[in-house]
Amino acid sequence: MVDKSEQFNWLVRVGYFSRAIFYSVLGFIALTSAGKIAQGTNGVFQAIDDFPAGTVILWILVIGLTAYALFRFASLFFDIENNGSDKKGWAKRLGHGGSGIGHLALAYSAYKFASSAGTPAGSGDGAQEAASGILSVSLGGVVLGLLGIAFLVTGIFQFKKAYTGEFMHRISSRAPDASRWLGSAGFAARGVVYLVIGWSLFQAGFMSQGSDEVKTLGDAVASLAGTGFIFTLVAFGLLLFGIFSLVLARYRIIPEMSSSGKVPSFRA
Repeated sequence: MVDKSEQFNWLVRVGYFSRAIFYSVLGFIALTSAGKIAQGTNGVFQAIDDFPAGTVILWILVIGLTAYALFRFASLFFDIENNGSDKKGWAKRLGHGGSGIGHLALAYSAYKFASSAGTPAGSGDGAQEAASGILSVSLGGVVLGLLGIAFLVTGIFQFKKAYTGEFMHRISSRAPDASRWLGSAGFAARGVVYLVIGWSLFQAGFMSQGSDEVKTLGDAVASLAGTGFIFTLVAFGLLLFGIFSLVLARYRIIPEMSSSGKVPSFRA
């Protein structure tokens, strides 16, 4: 059972803070450095590694992105976001599971850079290595294809969040007034990126395209580079999503268990 201890609370906030760093750098690099964004996720972590105290920042990302992934897995398995167990609820929870896997892959890529002074072993991203391992086992293609569907569903929910603004229900009323449009722009951009990732996983799993075609967040953004205005909008949206994640690190309402110890609730 997941309990909202003070440690859990802080881990989740560190997770959102790490997500803020990653998305801000991803959007900034996409807008300003064609060479680095062409390298996909590795280019993002290489840029962070080049910052002053870059290795320290990378280790913060390792811890924070892992914590955020665990938070999303807790949503899938323990329903700490109180989404329910009907079809809609399970769709959201599976989407959170896909998000957990994606951020765990990012944490692994950050770990490779943090532990090897910017020269990670091998040239592939963690997600591609994991996909290759999944494809090597029986029914691995089906697993990868279903994960692709989960990301596609998640992408659709990102657009829904952007349109309805439902994400504001779990943010403190003390948050800045700009939180609504920052979140909408960010979720719309993430919707595009998640659809690209989901389609790449679907192709690898069900259409025998191979693990090399599997895209991480950075790779998905890089694949949009030839779309002109769309690429610029997505890149700017991801930068805003980084800023929005910083707001969440401070004002997100962390779920807590009710007195029964089973049903999560949110403080007003």
